[in-house]
Amino acid sequence: MGNQPKLHNSGRAKRLELLFEKLLWRFRLVAMLPVVMSLVSTLVTFILGTKSIFRSLMALQSLEAIGDQGHSFEAELLAGIVSGIDLYLIGIALLIFGYGIYELLISSIDAAREANSGASNGLLDIRDLDQLKEKLVKVLVVALIVTAFKYMLTLKVDDGPSLLLFCTSVLVLALSGYLISGNRHHKDHS
Repeated sequence: MGNQPKLHNSGRAKRLELLFEKLLWRFRLVAMLPVVMSLVSTLVTFILGTKSIFRSLMALQSLEAIGDQGHSFEAELLAGIVSGIDLYLIGIALLIFGYGIYELLISSIDAAREANSGASNGLLDIRDLDQLKEKLVKVLVVALIVTAFKYMLTLKVDDGPSLLLFCTSVLVLALSGYLISGNRHHKDHS
């Protein structure tokens, strides 16, 4: 009889612990907020990217109607198209983020697993935080390369220092591309 209250208290503590763990497990669902917001942001960046490219194409059509206006106008048009591509890449990064957070914290997406038949392909196959980080970094670096390219299109090269700046920019972009793909080639040969 002396052990009865101790067992009763132990059972109550265990029930409280289980209740707390269930609440803790359900609290992960708060991660739905960044998932939904990143998907909405993806849609917004895709719309903005499409708008930027469409605006450039419309300006090109008006250029044909009024005649040639020179290299700077072409560079601006191309910069508008590259801006659209940059926005698409940012949207892809947001999509990867939302997908990865959902996969890591909420649940595996069964439809994605069925579509891939268990194969680990593509940017959206995220199984751990390191994969999410690696994929986001790759897409964001490509977006930065595209942004740098956009600014290089309008860079005036009319003297030695500006030529040196342009060449250095090209070298840095090439090095960035190499470093992104070099990591993959190293893994393929291992």
